[in-house]
Amino acid sequence: MTTADAPIESEARGKGRRSGGRSGNKRGEGPAINQMAWELPVNTDAPTEPLPPEGVAAIHDGAMRILEEIGIEFLNMEAVNILREHGCSISNEKKDSALVKMDRALVMEKIATAPEQFTLTPRNPDRQIIIGGDYMTFGNVSSPPNCSDLDRGRRIGDRESYRDFIKLTQYFNCMHFAGGYPVEPMDIHPSVRHLDCLYDKLTLTDKVVHAYSLGSERVEDVMEMVRIAGGHTHEEFDATPRMYTNINSTSPLKHDWPMLDGLMRLARRGQPTVVTPFTLAGAMSPITLAGTVAQSIAEALCAIVLIQCVNPGCACAIGTFSSNVDMKTGAPAFGTPDYMRTTQMTGQLARFYKLPLRASNTCVSNAPDNQATWESSHSLFAAITSKVNMVYHAAGWLEGGLCASYEKFIMDCEQVQQLMTYMRPVKWDESEIALDAVAEVGHGGHFFGIQHTQDRYETAFYSPFLSDWSNFENWRDRGSVLTVDRANKLWKQILAEFEAPPMDEAIREELEAFVIKRKEEGGVPTDF
Repeated sequence: MTTADAPIESEARGKGRRSGGRSGNKRGEGPAINQMAWELPVNTDAPTEPLPPEGVAAIHDGAMRILEEIGIEFLNMEAVNILREHGCSISNEKKDSALVKMDRALVMEKIATAPEQFTLTPRNPDRQIIIGGDYMTFGNVSSPPNCSDLDRGRRIGDRESYRDFIKLTQYFNCMHFAGGYPVEPMDIHPSVRHLDCLYDKLTLTDKVVHAYSLGSERVEDVMEMVRIAGGHTHEEFDATPRMYTNINSTSPLKHDWPMLDGLMRLARRGQPTVVTPFTLAGAMSPITLAGTVAQSIAEALCAIVLIQCVNPGCACAIGTFSSNVDMKTGAPAFGTPDYMRTTQMTGQLARFYKLPLRASNTCVSNAPDNQATWESSHSLFAAITSKVNMVYHAAGWLEGGLCASYEKFIMDCEQVQQLMTYMRPVKWDESEIALDAVAEVGHGGHFFGIQHTQDRYETAFYSPFLSDWSNFENWRDRGSVLTVDRANKLWKQILAEFEAPPMDEAIREELEAFVIKRKEEGGVPTDF
């Protein structure tokens, strides 16, 4: 049996619990690094609001006018008929598509039934996450066809690399969900790729997982595999959100068949969808930021209306992936000032509609270099200041999403940990203000040796696992190692020490049997 055909890898059967793979782990630490414990960040800071109230109202009105006057093309007649039954106006009807217009009163009525906050409970309940409110979660890079590292260079993704990134996702406690494929394993045929990928994901991680809405069979297979991995009955699976999908509109102003099909299938079983229009100002949306946000909001809300028509109260979230293009070349640009502003503006609209918000850690740099760092810093800062609840691609993204970088994954996790620490609420009680310590030291002394410092020094400040805080001489004497080289060393150590989280053997066997059965049936239809 070839690697691509094999449903099992030996380490997935490991019983040990180390680092991020450790279910009951308090510090989440192994020999490679001393990382933060698992926690869900709570962002209590006031958001940045570039729009005044009248600006929010104007963009809302623009989005509503798009839905009322221009309409959205739905390339899924089942979705069209559902919206027709709920009072939407249908025109330009063809065999496989129609133009849908909806009144703003209907839009606001339907989205009001969506929850402001929801939980996602994976097979390990200790890894449950909350989406909405002040909560903020981070997930791995998703969907690039290529991967890279300093040793092997840039190459097409394969199953081995896919597994490596899944292990890194599990290992790091600052990664709260395992999103889409962190790199596409191109050595697995598309007809069965989802089966192998979800088997690996469900056995090598115990975190929340995602289903691509790329065909009915894939979606149904993934829901069944998540149900089996959790040991749930069908009724138990349907009773609470346990996984999710993310769909993208085909901008401008279209929703295609497989995305809508996946959305409806998940909605019927109470599983959430994140609706993320992909709008690039100047190419797929107006060149103005306000116009881009208005179009993006319209494309997102019409799909959320559909979710609520299918299953009122079903969890969902609005996503933003609005940026600009390089007007010299037409290439997408990410981590830009314009990307930051559209994210913040969309944050204001998401709060207006009382919907959870998803954004991304993006960059266009071709290497894990300074450009990658500042573009990702801009993206992450935009997410924090926009009160984003779900940060996609938080670790490993390069080349505008065309490449997953091992070193960038490590570098991003360092930055995410620092931002999680930054978000912790500031305390101001008597022991924190520390007047007794000030009086004890007095004038001209130091605080190193007093008991107040000794009681707190180990946990008072963030301690990085990747940054080098030594002085120049010490850094030089240790070989003048650059950040990317330190990251290269760390990902190898982490993978070497990785042990998968435990899984009941009977559940593993049931999951494996499902994969084998579906492969024998031929998987899903493809064009090749």
